[in-house]
Amino acid sequence: MYLVSAHVLKVALNVFNSWWQINQPSFFNRLIVIYKSCIEFLLQLPDTTNHLEVSKRQEGLFISMEMLRKLNEVNEAHNQIIPYHKFYVPELKDRVNIRDDYISWVQRTNRLSQVGGVTIQTGLYFCNYPFLFDGAAKSVLLQTDAALQMQNAIESAHRINLISCFTPMQIFDPVNPCLILKVSRNTIVQDTLNELHSKHSADLKKPLKVIFLGEEAVDEGGVRKEFFMLLLREVLDPKYGMFKLHEESNLQWFNPSTFEDPNMFHMIGILCGLAIYNFTIINLQFPLALYKKLLKKPVTVDDVKELDPGVGKGLQDLLDYDGDDFEAVFNLSFEIMQEQFGEIKSVELCTDGKNKLVNQTNKHEYINLYVDYLLNKSVEVQFKAFSEGFHSVCGGNVLDLFHPQELQAMVVGNEDYDFTEFEKNTDYKNDYHKYHPTIKMFWEVFHEMSLEDKKKFLLFLTGSDRIPVFGMKNVKMTIQPAGGGEKFLPVAHTCFNLLDLPRYTVKSTLREKLLLAIQQTEGFGLV
Repeated sequence: MYLVSAHVLKVALNVFNSWWQINQPSFFNRLIVIYKSCIEFLLQLPDTTNHLEVSKRQEGLFISMEMLRKLNEVNEAHNQIIPYHKFYVPELKDRVNIRDDYISWVQRTNRLSQVGGVTIQTGLYFCNYPFLFDGAAKSVLLQTDAALQMQNAIESAHRINLISCFTPMQIFDPVNPCLILKVSRNTIVQDTLNELHSKHSADLKKPLKVIFLGEEAVDEGGVRKEFFMLLLREVLDPKYGMFKLHEESNLQWFNPSTFEDPNMFHMIGILCGLAIYNFTIINLQFPLALYKKLLKKPVTVDDVKELDPGVGKGLQDLLDYDGDDFEAVFNLSFEIMQEQFGEIKSVELCTDGKNKLVNQTNKHEYINLYVDYLLNKSVEVQFKAFSEGFHSVCGGNVLDLFHPQELQAMVVGNEDYDFTEFEKNTDYKNDYHKYHPTIKMFWEVFHEMSLEDKKKFLLFLTGSDRIPVFGMKNVKMTIQPAGGGEKFLPVAHTCFNLLDLPRYTVKSTLREKLLLAIQQTEGFGLV
């Protein structure tokens, strides 16, 4: 066993922290590839019952993952030398029982022990190295966590129900396996608020089923998808004034001047969590800062740049300027001007901020206070309600395993397209099949389209140009013939990923009609 003392290891790591800076990102990436290759090799070895061999493999995995942990810490500390997803080891979800690993990790069944002066765990938890898990693996962890919390809630509910036989208390029904929301299309916002208010927190962990009052449709996913679409379209409507759209970035942020009750933000937070647990992508056009805050990560000036590029550029100009005439050039004090209820008002960033001038010495303090006010303090009430709603669904240990960008991808999807997989996964109805002349022409036209037009087609078909973290295999299209002849356009039924495709006989006509159809969709952002 090649183990060193904790003191020597600490000295080596300090040297390593300084040493990486003189190397190119390509070399840093090569180190990661080396240790990932070690893990991949050990995972693909055939199973064995030889205790010595098992011990050697565990030691190899431990050393490799510990090195990757350190590399990941360096990577994050320096604003991602390489993209975070370069640390993924996709083989983990195929070679490791992720569910069992997570349960053991949560329960902490194994004790710590000393080996060669280094503290290690007698049981190796892969969940201690969450940066190795890709989005699909973390989706499994979410499902596992939901099941664990439901099991605990049901056991607790049995006790509560027993007590309620003697004292009047709210009874939680552990028998119903689904969270059922009954809403009217005409009053969908208020109905959803009322329904969620009546639910026990444990109910939110159950699979969601939606019933539109007066309709007989069974929710196999399409109704739920339409529910999210209609509800979010309503609450994001400017008439509520809950969010402010930044036109330059096309991103939204909480409106600090809203008149809406915090319960509305709490509801949207719950919906965000429900969408994750029910694997429904929703198009909440928020910056990465939202997901950093949900994971209790600090926000920075880079987050301001994403949300409001104009303001971000102004702050960066302050950082970059090193002239002696800083105060004369910028003429700033520790206050900002902000619109509140139609009036421009001054907001001091610190005590007596209007009389404290920004200079070369304190400009970093000014920028930190500016970022803190814009993304934290000014929207504290709104975000607190949103966060409490979100964590009522997605709270627990599992969130500690997520990177902010991974959590964002769980909500809004990603752009990891595989259109060959998309074609293989498509179903056909009635007399259409994959060898039908019209279908063959359709796929020829589709694969010849530009990436932008393919994304527009996804938006046309599903309501979103992004895909789930599980990949294209979870975007299943069904194509059925449509009547009316070649003069008609294709029609998409967004809630069911269903395409009505007329029986075109000429490829150029099919291309023309398809491109025309996808240009005319607004899309909302649901998949």
